[in-house]
Amino acid sequence: MSEQMTDIERALEATLFASEEPLTVDVLARHLGDAEQSEVREGLRRLAEHYAERGVHLVERGKRWHFETAPDLAHLLRREREQVRRLSRAATEVLAIIAYHEPVSRAEIESIRGVQTAKGTLDVLMEAGWIRMAGRREVPGLPVIYATTPEFLEHFGLESRKDLPGMDELRAAGLLDPVDDALEEAMRPDDTPGEEEAAPDDGAEPELESSSEEAALIQQTD
Repeated sequence: MSEQMTDIERALEATLFASEEPLTVDVLARHLGDAEQSEVREGLRRLAEHYAERGVHLVERGKRWHFETAPDLAHLLRREREQVRRLSRAATEVLAIIAYHEPVSRAEIESIRGVQTAKGTLDVLMEAGWIRMAGRREVPGLPVIYATTPEFLEHFGLESRKDLPGMDELRAAGLLDPVDDALEEAMRPDDTPGEEEAAPDDGAEPELESSSEEAALIQQTD
């Protein structure tokens, strides 16, 4: 890319630097006076190339664009901070199930895990901004269904859910126990859910004896 930037590239750069949140092409086009979306996309592409070798990168996460620190420099800006609440194993598994199967209802999550899911687990994930209510399933009872958010993609460095690692990638990374096939079976269309266990009286969720492949996805990003 030449050093001389076009007017639209300069406008996009200024807008994205000033924005407090990632922006879609549609929002950017309207902000720039109803510019052509194709022109905005081309400007974003060229701008991303311009920043590819710099300390900040222009990236797209969940169809939203924003600037972020170059991955190899992230350690320079990392701050030590107290974690008030560490993500539990149950929450990790629920988050991974939602990421791979969204949108899913609580009953469907429980069917895959084989245990009941405490409401507090879903609340923790929503408070973190990683999942959201995505409507209701058109079945008797109209259960709420859940999906991941753009913040989930941003946190785990994914452009879209298509970038989630597959089974072979997780095994190659040494994150899966060879005998742990819980998620692999769950991801098959004809999988048969395990027997559901009753939740403890105190509302806590029972621990699974073996780690799931979905949990390994989250461990990979730690």
